[in-house]
Amino acid sequence: MNNKRTVLITGGSSGIGFAIAQRFANEGCLTIITGRNIEKLEKAVEELGENVVGIPFDMDQLEQTADFVSNLKEKYGQIDVLVNNAGINQKKAFTETSDEDFQRIILTNQTALFALSREVAKVMLEQEEKGNIVNISSMAAHYGIPNVVSYTASKTALEGMTRSMAVDLSPSGIRVNCVAPGFIKTPMSAKALDNDPERKNKVLSRTPMRKLGSPTEVANVVFFLASEEASFITGEIIKVDGGNSIGF
Repeated sequence: MNNKRTVLITGGSSGIGFAIAQRFANEGCLTIITGRNIEKLEKAVEELGENVVGIPFDMDQLEQTADFVSNLKEKYGQIDVLVNNAGINQKKAFTETSDEDFQRIILTNQTALFALSREVAKVMLEQEEKGNIVNISSMAAHYGIPNVVSYTASKTALEGMTRSMAVDLSPSGIRVNCVAPGFIKTPMSAKALDNDPERKNKVLSRTPMRKLGSPTEVANVVFFLASEEASFITGEIIKVDGGNSIGF
C-alpha cells in the first residue's frame, strides 16, 4: 500500500480504532479518523502525527452522510479504504431491553454503517483503483454472551452484510472483509476483567494463547486485508482471538 492511499476510519480516536489509524498512518497513508467527541479526536490527531486528519462526524445523523462523503471526495480526491470501526455497546438484561434501547444500537452499529458504506462505495466505484472496505465485528456474533442482545444482533447482521456487500461490490473491484476481535486489552476491557476475576479466568482458560490480544494485533490484520497482500480475499470474517473461539 503506497502513501497515496486515503483511508477513512470511523471511531478512530481510541482503542482498536486508534491502533488501526496508527498502522495506516505509519505506512504513509493519509488517514482520516472520525468521532463524536471533538476533544478526544484532537488529542488522537496530535498523538498520531502529520498523516492523520480528524473530522467530527455523528454517524447517526443519516441525512448528513451523503454530504459528508461528498465533501471528503471533493477535498481529498478519493477514498481508497473504509474501516467501519465505530460502534456502541449496551449491557442490559434481555427482558429489560426496550424497543428504544434496541433501535439505538441497531442505528449506530448497523444502519449508519450501511449508509456510510453505500456512499463510500459510490465514490470507490468511480475510481481507477477502486478500494477496500473492512468491517469490525465482535465475538458476540459467534457466542451467546449474556445481556448484550442488541449488540449481538447488530454485529451478527454486520457479518451477513459483509458477505452480501462482497458479492455486490467485488465484481467491480471493491473487496469487502470483516475482522472479529476476541478479548482485546484496552483500558476499558482490562479494568472490567480485573474487577471480575472469575470472568477473566474464564476468558484466559479457554484462550489457547493464554493472553488477551492487543489493539495493534487487530490493526495488523485490518491493514493486511486492505492491502494487495490480500488481493484474492473477499467476503471473509477473520477472528483475531488467540484461538478463543476454538478453545475448550
